[in-house]
Amino acid sequence: MAHTLQADARPNSFADLTDRVSPAVVNITTSTAVARGTGPGPIVPEGSPFEDFFREFQDRNRDNGRPRRSSALGSGFVISEDGYVVTNNHVIDSADEIVIEFFTGEELKAEVVGTDPNTDIALLKVDAGKPLPFVKFGDSDSARVGDWVMAVGNPLGQGFSVSVGIVSARNRALSGTYDDYIQTDAAINRGNSGGPLFNMDGQVIGVNTAILSPSGGSIGIGFSMASNVVTRVVDQLREYGETRRGWLGVRIQDVTDDVAEAIGLEKVAGALVTDVPDGPAKEAGIEAGDVIMNFDGVNVEDTRGLVRQVGNAPVGKSVRVVVFREGKTQTLKVVLGRREEAEAAQSGGGGDTPEEQAPTNKEMMGLTLAPLTDELRGELDLDADAQGLVVRDIDEMSEAYEKGLRAGDLITEAGQQKVSTITELEDRIDEAREAGRKSLLLLVRRAGDPRFVALSLE
Repeated sequence: MAHTLQADARPNSFADLTDRVSPAVVNITTSTAVARGTGPGPIVPEGSPFEDFFREFQDRNRDNGRPRRSSALGSGFVISEDGYVVTNNHVIDSADEIVIEFFTGEELKAEVVGTDPNTDIALLKVDAGKPLPFVKFGDSDSARVGDWVMAVGNPLGQGFSVSVGIVSARNRALSGTYDDYIQTDAAINRGNSGGPLFNMDGQVIGVNTAILSPSGGSIGIGFSMASNVVTRVVDQLREYGETRRGWLGVRIQDVTDDVAEAIGLEKVAGALVTDVPDGPAKEAGIEAGDVIMNFDGVNVEDTRGLVRQVGNAPVGKSVRVVVFREGKTQTLKVVLGRREEAEAAQSGGGGDTPEEQAPTNKEMMGLTLAPLTDELRGELDLDADAQGLVVRDIDEMSEAYEKGLRAGDLITEAGQQKVSTITELEDRIDEAREAGRKSLLLLVRRAGDPRFVALSLE
């Protein structure tokens, strides 16, 4: 009986589904002008008997210095009858000519509507002069591990090709901030990039983007950007020609067990704020050391979740942010800015030069610490207004070394209070012990980048 049910769950054939969706899947060929001499050439040792031969060969083939053209192949799919086409950004990046080949063999030139390198998505437009067959996006969140999926594309330039497999995993993160990949064992190869991953209803639940392979060919580990990420990007590219993501204006890190214990947080969850530059969060009163527990009515599990929640929120929206601060929660209202504008803006600085501290070293918690001096600021290339304690040396057998602290790091806070002298740090240690804490939370900066580290007081 079990075998019978299992057999009934398998499609007898994917032919009907293939016939239905193939007219909307396209091959993409790009052409790019490349200056002569920019590619790799033969390496000939000076004085070699072949030196003159290769020089004459290059002269004959230089073609008077005129640029040559290089081509690349990829895949895509039509999402509307008026000719909008989705593909990967890396398929068309830097191309000066893009040609779309349809299932019928017809070819049309395409124009770029907009691109988003963060999700590797590009939106193109062709003018066919007639309604085009198209496919619709499905709900990628409804895809379950083990569901059948079908990839259609142009692998290795072979033309229209179909491969099938299952959803191997969900919510994979590779390297990007907004990554939400569906992992599949359906064969995906070079040239499949930008092609659709279909569910059995013929809906696109992913855009095939990357493979994990030591050989360069498919070994059954392919990644497809989830459709629920792609649809938001495509809608914005279609309306504005660019993305418009929400921006909170904080630097954050994940909450660990020792960090939670150090600040009295019962649950290991949320996003720990390490820095608050000028922006929406600072204007709303969010501070370094706060733990963001809830954003716009949704609980924050970790930093990745918060980044995606904020990025998906509309620019200019007023949202409620619940933070954990000094043992209790409070709600703040933040008006979101636009991430793209914030990333383009240059950060400023300035301030009065603090009074120089006496250069007294002190060893504690496996660290040799010294207050900042003008000499140390110059040595570590720090701003004139930088304050804190410099790690001059570190015991390589200590917990501090194990947790990533190194000589040259700057400790600016302890127990969520600023420290600039050894005495202030000792006071923070005493206060933590009196409060029954087993560890002390330090805010450490390296090359300007902040992060919290909890060190044991035992």
